Amino acid sequence: MIEIGTQVDLLHPADRVWRAVTDPELLGRWFADAEPVPGRPDRWRLRTAGLSGFDTDTDVECVDRRTPELIVVRCREGTRDSLLTCSVTPTEAGCRVLVREAVEHGDWPAGQGAGREECYRQALAGRLPALLDWLAFRQVDLRRDSAAPTAVLPAALMADVGRPPARRRRATGGVGLGVVMLALGLTGWALSRGGPPADPGAVPVVPVPGSTAAPGPTRSTATARPAPTPTPSGSATPSRTPSATPSRRAPSPTATGPLDARYETVSTRLFGYTGEVVVDNPGGAPTPDWTVRVTLPRGSSAAAVSGADWRQDGQSVTFTGPAVPAGGSQVIRFDVRTADPVTKAPTGCTVDERPCAGL
Repeated sequence: MIEIGTQVDLLHPADRVWRAVTDPELLGRWFADAEPVPGRPDRWRLRTAGLSGFDTDTDVECVDRRTPELIVVRCREGTRDSLLTCSVTPTEAGCRVLVREAVEHGDWPAGQGAGREECYRQALAGRLPALLDWLAFRQVDLRRDSAAPTAVLPAALMADVGRPPARRRRATGGVGLGVVMLALGLTGWALSRGGPPADPGAVPVVPVPGSTAAPGPTRSTATARPAPTPTPSGSATPSRTPSATPSRRAPSPTATGPLDARYETVSTRLFGYTGEVVVDNPGGAPTPDWTVRVTLPRGSSAAAVSGADWRQDGQSVTFTGPAVPAGGSQVIRFDVRTADPVTKAPTGCTVDERPCAGL
């Protein structure tokens, strides 16, 4: 039996995550649109055509559901059947989401399983946290001081996120700088997904197959394999992750010297961002040993690291990995979760004690 799987640790409570993976409207905002099959309340169609690892849209049927911890659906994609399991397990910091899919009938062509797993991983580690941040933002009480009444975020603020900056400032002038910054942080994500769900008030739970929609999977670059071992966010213990394939360029046989590194923030969300460090070897021989240290803002934690082994001690995250070939590069990518909606980059970065470019 061919099985793929991926998981992610999230800094959100299990009930919020369960809602995001079973509410069809929310599912469509971080993975794929879910449409009910007429006359079959336990069946849905996921609009997966065009996603990595998928040939066509997928029909899903709920076969087991235990709220708020487990949902199992049978997926039919053309002539292929598979069984997909999504579990949500509470952790000390939030919860862990594990997605596994096993082929029951048919097979995945070479490379399709890996592409499908990557699709699941990227959705869980990238777009799902952005949606959860948005849901958490709607539940935040904004108080000016302990004696003042709770300030309710105006509905006009959420309706205004697509306006030009000058008009947006006029609409939010009475809310305060903190609220404005949080709203601006939502703008990119809200616009890319067509805006927040309807009804800016409390969103009711919408039934999915067998009462709720099938969970959305996630994206991952690993080859088809059994479900991976947990990689907790902010762990002080080294976590093994697949090494990114080094990019190759023509080596310079006469060039010698230390490694170079450059940092870039590749994406942002309300309470976090995704960072990338590219380690370059300009020399004419492979460099087997290297260390990249990234200093995060206070209260931040790293997760979903690819391209290196890593550990976090306080604000410092240490990355090590395979030899960098002559004239080649090693790409390290990682997610950062933070309570600060403004800071969108580390405060420091070095490779073998030399500063990285870009900071």
